[in-house]
Amino acid sequence: MRFTLIKDLKKEDSMRPILSGLLIFISLYLMADIFVKHLSFGISLSSIKSTLFGNEEEFLDPITQSSFLEFIHTEIFFIMMILLTLSTVFIRISKSTKRNFIIMNVTMISAIISLIALALSYYLSSYFIVVYITTFFIWHILSLYMSIYSFWKLND
Repeated sequence: MRFTLIKDLKKEDSMRPILSGLLIFISLYLMADIFVKHLSFGISLSSIKSTLFGNEEEFLDPITQSSFLEFIHTEIFFIMMILLTLSTVFIRISKSTKRNFIIMNVTMISAIISLIALALSYYLSSYFIVVYITTFFIWHILSLYMSIYSFWKLND
């Protein structure tokens, strides 16, 4: 987190490749996360319902509560680490405009709502799955934008 102490990141030759690598890896993680979720948990309404509640016709058992809590726990950790690091870089590199402020806050709020909606869909009602899917894609797309924009501005 040394980059939080440097005044001008564009002039610091040693930090540019480190931050560029970090932003590339964050972008790769965000894209890979969609494919991993698609193959393991699901990213469509029917696949998430089958994962959470099972499917008698396909002989699929529902996810156990301990497995679900473990999944949520790891999601919280990864989302927190990715978004806090990405937001720090984004704030330092991008201009302080209302648009960037809104993008960053919508990203953070949609990530939190996606976690809450997933828990609500498991414990209360399957109607929250639509909220989870929507906010999952919102925070992924906006995070990818923040990462690419930061990379572009850093190497501009």
